[in-house]
Amino acid sequence: MHVDQRGIIKTVAAQGELGRRIRDMGLVPGTEVTVIGRAPLKDPVALRLKGFTLTLRNSEADFITVELPEKALD
Repeated sequence: MHVDQRGIIKTVAAQGELGRRIRDMGLVPGTEVTVIGRAPLKDPVALRLKGFTLTLRNSEADFITVELPEKALD
């Protein structure tokens, strides 16, 4: 995803401790997320969801599948 792009979380494929930690942060299916920034080397990524901001490493974000709105796919 690009900065300022929105999407809806479809799945979280992480299992065990990592999966629980990701879900505990509010990253659950059906949640709308917006990428609000990336570090200079593109890791971590800052996300905005449910009225708060969190940062996530790319290695953690790789387990999350996001559906983009149709207009973003054009």
